[in-house]
Amino acid sequence: MNRLPVLRWLPGVLCLVPALAAAQMPPMPTPGPEHEILKADVGTWDAAVELMGPDGNAIASKGVETNTLGCNGMCLVTQFNGELMPGMMFAGAGITAYDSKAKKYVGTWSDSMTAGLASSESTWDAGSKKLSGTMKSTDPMGQPSTSRSVVEYPAAGKRLMTLYAPGPDGKEAVMMRITYTKRP
Repeated sequence: MNRLPVLRWLPGVLCLVPALAAAQMPPMPTPGPEHEILKADVGTWDAAVELMGPDGNAIASKGVETNTLGCNGMCLVTQFNGELMPGMMFAGAGITAYDSKAKKYVGTWSDSMTAGLASSESTWDAGSKKLSGTMKSTDPMGQPSTSRSVVEYPAAGKRLMTLYAPGPDGKEAVMMRITYTKRP
């Protein structure tokens, strides 16, 4: 049997394999309108932090949050540095993305105060300009914890995040507020 004719067309068929494989791949995702919410947070923000103390009074501190777009515009990468309370340094990092299947913003967070990785889910309300969601994490004592956050966008370059969690009596209470002002 003469194999020469087969060898003549084999290179042509082999050249088609990558093209055929690519044709089977779904299209790469691209940022959509939901990613504009993430894009609005890009930049450097000065943060005025109010942490609720055990006596119910707020403990004030400051921080700086820097946000960049990652993954070709598909996620927001956050780096926060500041004080948890005066003299106690704090660092945190997170990633937030829009899950087009779940129709929610999902994220992860890790910081210098807790061990492990927290996960969050949020929804955007365009009418009120609020991003509301929940975060599951481990508290500083190592116990499972669920908190609720509301991020409001009252004006361009302004953001207010309020964090709610169970208080000592088990009822939801404000645990922290951060007022953000975007640097020019």
